[in-house]
Order: sequence, then C-alpha cells, then structure tokens
Amino acid sequence: MSTFIRSIVGFLLKNRFFVFFMTGALVIAGVVSYLRTPLEAFPDVTNTQIVVVTQWHGRSAEEVERFVTVPIEVAMNSVQRKSNVRSTTMFGLSVMKIIFDDGVEDFFARQQVNNLLQNVSLPDGVDPEIQPPYGPTGEIFRYTLESKNRDSRELLTLQNWVIDRQLRSVPGVADIVAFGGRDKIYELRVNPTQLAKYDITPLEVYQAVTRSNVNVGGDVIERNGQAYVVRGIGLLTSIPDIENILIEEAGGNPVLVKHVAEVIESELPRVGQVGLDAQDDVVEGIVVMRKGENPSEVLERVKIKIEELNTSVLPSDVKMATFYDRDNLIEYCTRTVLHNLTEGIVLVTVIVFLFMADWRTTIIVSIIIPLALLFAFMCLRLRGMSANLLSMGAVDFGIIIDGAVVMVEGIFVALDHKAHKVGMARFNQLAKLGLIRKTGGEMGKAVFFSKLIIITALLPIFSFEKVEGKMFSPLAWTLGLPCSVRCSTR
Repeated sequence: MSTFIRSIVGFLLKNRFFVFFMTGALVIAGVVSYLRTPLEAFPDVTNTQIVVVTQWHGRSAEEVERFVTVPIEVAMNSVQRKSNVRSTTMFGLSVMKIIFDDGVEDFFARQQVNNLLQNVSLPDGVDPEIQPPYGPTGEIFRYTLESKNRDSRELLTLQNWVIDRQLRSVPGVADIVAFGGRDKIYELRVNPTQLAKYDITPLEVYQAVTRSNVNVGGDVIERNGQAYVVRGIGLLTSIPDIENILIEEAGGNPVLVKHVAEVIESELPRVGQVGLDAQDDVVEGIVVMRKGENPSEVLERVKIKIEELNTSVLPSDVKMATFYDRDNLIEYCTRTVLHNLTEGIVLVTVIVFLFMADWRTTIIVSIIIPLALLFAFMCLRLRGMSANLLSMGAVDFGIIIDGAVVMVEGIFVALDHKAHKVGMARFNQLAKLGLIRKTGGEMGKAVFFSKLIIITALLPIFSFEKVEGKMFSPLAWTLGLPCSVRCSTR
C-alpha cells in the first residue's frame, strides 16, 4: 500500500499540468452539476407506488369491498417486485395502493398494473383509474380564485373547465386538485301532477334527456361538385335546449320536458367547504408535481402559466391568488444552507491561518473545500440524487480539510527542517521535488487510512433501504464523496 500511495504522489508531482487540467475540468463539471441539481427542502422518501381509484356511486362500503376492492386486490397480488398492497374502502369508493421495491421505475410498475387491470371482472359501469405518478411531497403550489362579481359556483366552473386544463399542460405537473365551491348542474324538478296527466314516469324523462344529449353522424351528399356533410346536432347547451326535448307523443301532440318539469341551474349536494380568513366559501386549487421532477423548474413554469391565465385567459374580474408556494421554503432552506456553508468556510480559513501563520498554506488548505463540494455535487448529479437540507447540512468542514492540513503542514515542516539544516542560501538552490515526494508519500498513507476509516464508518448508512435509505443516503454520499476526492487529490 505504501508503494502504491508513493507512486500516486510521484505521478501527480511529475504531471502537474495534468493535475491542473483535471482540477479545472472538475470545477467546470461541478459548477454545471450544481446548477442542474434539483434543490429540495425535503426529500421524497417513498418508493414507487401506483394508486388505483375506483368509484361505484351509491354503493355501500360492504358492496364496494366485495365486488370491487377484493377482485382488484387479488389481481394485484401477481404484480412483480411489489412490496405491499394496501386498500381502503368506503361508501362508493375504493382506493388501492401497490408499493414496489427499491429501484423499480414508475413505467415498469404502471405497465404491470395496467395489464392486470384488463383481466379484472368488475360490475357494469365501474372503471378503475390509475392516478398520475406523484409522491406525498408532490404538493408544490396552492392558489385561490378571487372575484368580486362571481359566486363560488361560477369560479368552480372556471376552475374545472379552463384553469385545470391549462395547468395540466405544464411539463412536470401530475395533477390539479380543486376544493371548495359549488359544482354546477342543470336540475329537472318534475311535477307529479303533470306526470300523471300524461302518464309518464320520471325514468322516461331521464331517458329522454339522456338520449337527446348526443350528436348523430350522417353521410356525405355530393351536389354540383361539392360534398355536404350531414349530421344531427343534439348536444345540449342551454336551459331552453333541455326544455324542448321531446319525451313522447300524446294524441298526436308532442310532450316536451317543459310540460312536465321545471329546468333550473343548480349545484350538486356539498360534502365540504373551504374558507379563507373572513371568506367562508372560496375555491382552492392544488398543483401536484410529478415524482422525480425538479420542483424549482416546475414552479417556474407553473408561475408563467398562471401569469398567462391572469392576463389573457380568465375574465378580467377573476384572478388566481397564490396561497402556498414551495419556492419560499426552498429559497429559505437554500439561503440557510449557503449562509452556514459560507460561515463555515470563512471560520475554518481564519483558524487555519491563525495556527499555520502562513498565507500560502492557508490558501492551499482552503481551496480543498470548494473543490470537495463541487465534486460532491457532480457525483450526486450522476447518481440522480437531489440536494436538500439533510444532505447539505451533513457537510463537516473539519473532516473536509483535516487531510489537507496534515499533508500541507507535514511538507512545510519538512522543508523548514531542511532549510535550518543546510541554511537558507543553499536551501534556495536545492531541488525540493524529491523531499516533497518522500514526505507526501509518508503523509499520504496516514491520510488515506484516516479517510478510509471515515468511509467505513458510513457503510451502515449506505446499506439503508426504503424510507431510511432515501432519507439518509444523500447525507452519507455528500459526506463520503468529498473524502474520496481528497484522497485522490493529494
């Protein structure tokens, strides 16, 4: 091992231009990696999971469990590389979560679930939906709709039919979730007396309206060298359209919906309400980010789209107001980490200067700190990891520079002894490369094994899996990678 370390030191001293070139390349690669590494306030510690949501309106939890949840759960038991299958059943709703092992990609998991769902026998009209790929930390932005002239029913209509579709087109957005407001519907209030007069049942009224709300395709008629498309337009667009729907004929006279029912604009029964400050009925939207995306980049695109909606798409009296923006948390965490890193670098540099009392040794030792951090960012980027409060907070400047202090101080002490032994006049004429090579080889062995001990102490953290692995492995990599680069740059 001693011969190997001395050969490395000798090679580096002999090829100094190569060392400077590689250091410059390291700086460039580190800066580029730093600019492109996702910055997160907290890491997403969950494994790949697929959520299957199935609705069966009006059915009890027991029926949903028996006819929906159990068949889907039995089918999902054959999914490869899964770790858990969890289900929740309630009135009219079944939610299934399939959690996979470490390292399983979302595409692979989603393809398996989709294939198996095709073979599940479910009641008529029941269609399971696979939720977009997002994690528990995917919520990155919240907004509310504000207007002085519109009620929550009109605002929720704008949210569902305009804003939702626009925001889903933003790259990196997985889902848009709306809360609050009143869901607009057209309600038919049938008159029992009129139904009895015409001998019509409510079911017949419902079927007539359902049949009428369609477009019918026709054929093409050619005339005078031109082709005319024939089709029947039946989609309902207003209350008069619904009122004039034909139910049946009675004695040669048409019976329309308006003869037996009153058509009004109403809303679905409310199951919840959102309040904000003094307002007791507001519409709130939540932007959910896709798993694995860079939150800073997605937030920037979302804000551009919201600005476009506010200025040129939405009515002039409707505005989207920011309620929660993760950019604030990311900026605060980043500012805190950078502040601590700057303070640590300055403090370590001052202490090194006080103890070594030489500006050259201080510069040589202090330059190791940014080089080690840039190398750590480069390796984090190559491994697809993000920088967060845990990983950046693990940086210990004492561990970063201890090897450099030992190496530089050992060489300077050896040079000082040689100068006192032969005198400064003769010392200035001597070739010092051999002495530096010898001392560096001796110091290099001690530095190498000290860093090896540190990396060995991190091995239990590297072996963590699942939640604990995702939470603490960036910490171990951020701490261990600078150790490795210091060993390689001696």
